[in-house]
Amino acid sequence: MEASTTTDPSSPEAPAPRSGSSLRRRLVFSLVPVVVVFGGGELLVRLLDWPSAWESTPFEHNEPFWQTDPELVSDTFPHREQSTEFSVSTDANGLRAPIHQQGKPAGAFRLLFLGCSTTFGWGVDNAQSYPAQVEKLLHEQGFHQVEVINGGQPGHSSFQGMWLYKNVGRDYHADVVVFSYVVQDARKAAYTDRSQALLQQDARFLKQNLLYRSRLYLGLRTFIDSKRMTAKEREEEGTEGVYRVSREEYVEAIREFVALTEADGAQPVLFDFPLERSGYTREHRRLMRIAGEELNIPHMQMQQEFEQLSTQQTLYFPKDRGHANAQGNLLIAQRLATFMRERNLLPTATGDK
Repeated sequence: MEASTTTDPSSPEAPAPRSGSSLRRRLVFSLVPVVVVFGGGELLVRLLDWPSAWESTPFEHNEPFWQTDPELVSDTFPHREQSTEFSVSTDANGLRAPIHQQGKPAGAFRLLFLGCSTTFGWGVDNAQSYPAQVEKLLHEQGFHQVEVINGGQPGHSSFQGMWLYKNVGRDYHADVVVFSYVVQDARKAAYTDRSQALLQQDARFLKQNLLYRSRLYLGLRTFIDSKRMTAKEREEEGTEGVYRVSREEYVEAIREFVALTEADGAQPVLFDFPLERSGYTREHRRLMRIAGEELNIPHMQMQQEFEQLSTQQTLYFPKDRGHANAQGNLLIAQRLATFMRERNLLPTATGDK
């Protein structure tokens, strides 16, 4: 019988096992070229100031994030309609009436509506915006514990909306949060909203997105996105510019919204605000519908109904057809109140007082 050839680990001829420190040194040395290349590239693009905004093309807004002035008391705002003004009141955070304290009172049930000027209620007085009318209708129907927070901000897309919710909206401790961004997200501009924040190196954005502090990463991401998105969107739409919120970023925003609100113990709801005609918003409405189905989130749609209704009655301003008038806001509020009840998104009614 042949002798075993297995080497005795204790014998002098046995190879010494690799130590943990040796493996760590190998790993460190293997990373040195990566660090040198990345660091050199980062230094180079910073010296070249790349990427940077096109000098001939201004940004859509002066800064990436903004809010309405706080603590307005029936201040008058001008409207496109001739000799028309409307009154605006806001709380300490610049959120429009109906005004409620940030801390939720015991027994209250809160609905927070997030959106652009269509949610804000541009063109109508405080009590005529659809969030304010939802609160009034629900109180009349016995839901006295409901408080509605109007988180609409003129010009906001979902990009600013998610920033607003993280920094302000969460402090209202809403039980139901409604995502109604579609009108501004689908508008065209020279830069996406995210690109503007990146190109301006906005500290508020970078604080929540550390990877974007790297100019090399930013440059590569901006270059690839601009080529891919610009080619696709110009070919499909036949107009200059890109969506303020690209298709991918829009779906990403909806998913982030759902994750954040559910983590806060709130019920997320999707709502694509109706216009007289869907027009340029058609693609983003489709994406919202698909995302809602995928995530199994309640989704309120009334675009088709309002396109028909607006042929029979005046629901939008004649010179500002992107915003509903008082009657249009009332109909929207009625549909939303019914939707909330039918989907069991409200607490038990307490009856008349």
